[in-house]
Amino acid sequence: MRHYELLTVLKPTLTEEELQAKINFVREVLEKNGAQIAALQDMKVRRLAYPIEKHDRGYYSVFYFTAPTTAIIEVERIIRITEEFIRFMSVKYENQKELAYWNKQVAKFTPKAVEEPAAEPATEAPVATPEQETVKETVED
Repeated sequence: MRHYELLTVLKPTLTEEELQAKINFVREVLEKNGAQIAALQDMKVRRLAYPIEKHDRGYYSVFYFTAPTTAIIEVERIIRITEEFIRFMSVKYENQKELAYWNKQVAKFTPKAVEEPAAEPATEAPVATPEQETVKETVED
């Protein structure tokens, strides 16, 4: 299994439901081909550096995942034939420095589970020991 990052740019004319459907479509294609998605960065609509297909803006999303090589080949093939995608870029992380960056990004964009503090049982106020009382008296003098 290799570590990958897949950046996709969708047309800005799509509705919110269509955008989510395309993102879920990419997720399903990856998972169907043996990928394990570690994180998804949703970057929303951003201005493009130059117009692409007469669009000045695009909806960006980045997938961080581990997968066999066949999965990335298949997802790139599917994206190329789907007209809602105006650009995409896949990056393979290989050496230790790159993998450290990949892990940092995954940790940054993985949703954190919100843990509620456990209710502590009610306890009585602590009783001062004789040593603590003598310390208080010497401090006050």
